[in-house]
Amino acid sequence: MSLFAQDNPYQNPVQTQSQLQVKQLLDKKSEYHRLTGGVQDGYRIKIHFGVDREGAEAMRVKFSNRFPDFVTYKEYQQPNFVVLVGDFKTKLEAFESLKKIQGEFPNAFIVKGKIKVG
Repeated sequence: MSLFAQDNPYQNPVQTQSQLQVKQLLDKKSEYHRLTGGVQDGYRIKIHFGVDREGAEAMRVKFSNRFPDFVTYKEYQQPNFVVLVGDFKTKLEAFESLKKIQGEFPNAFIVKGKIKVG
């Protein structure tokens, strides 16, 4: 007795159509990321802003040492140097991380911005 598990894709047209739709969605997602450079709207946590560049770098290093799992960004937003943390797709994700961070960085708050997605 022999058994064959869906050797012929035309035997199950529903599965074949689903597979085609999944492939089309993956292709669209890949094209979107190529066009946007992997950047989308999201949230980050601002832990520092001020006019002192060295102060911003010191804050970034202090944060990275305490929370190595978070990605940090140092930006210049005229006239301030800003230290931002994380790439959160939803405000809820950012809020959960903010609660962990606020014990040591009580002035941290959530900001909306462009995030990197991988």
